[in-house]
Amino acid sequence: MVTVNKKGARVSDVIHQGSCHCGTVRFEAHLPEGLNSARRCTCSMCRMRGAIAVSVPLDGLRFVSGTENLSIYTFNTHVAQHYFCKTCGIYTHHKRRSNPNEFGVNVACLKDISPFDFTEVIVHNGVRHPNDDPDAPMIAGTLHFNPA
Repeated sequence: MVTVNKKGARVSDVIHQGSCHCGTVRFEAHLPEGLNSARRCTCSMCRMRGAIAVSVPLDGLRFVSGTENLSIYTFNTHVAQHYFCKTCGIYTHHKRRSNPNEFGVNVACLKDISPFDFTEVIVHNGVRHPNDDPDAPMIAGTLHFNPA
């Protein structure tokens, strides 16, 4: 499935501009899979922040400004690194535990993209993480949004 934006351009061919809420942290993200990698997770961190993330290769995330204003939070195994703006507190991205060669980027930080643009989002099983329990199912379910 190829995702297209509102102007009809292939999203996978587009560099997405992104920022935190206050605009201090600004970045560009290249999404090789477009928005097709959109997901949520059941781990305690993802459950509490409620964000939808998309995958970006490590070399596909370029910061324009504000890296000095990022704070990192880790927990449990301390492999995943979650980045937040020190000023507004918005989660911008994280280095993934399940694939350390990728970042997960908060879609709400991408220009002209909203978490409410997705009618269905796959939810990964973070409670029984595949790195801890290889026999656990990777998918915990699907989150649905039905606009009124």
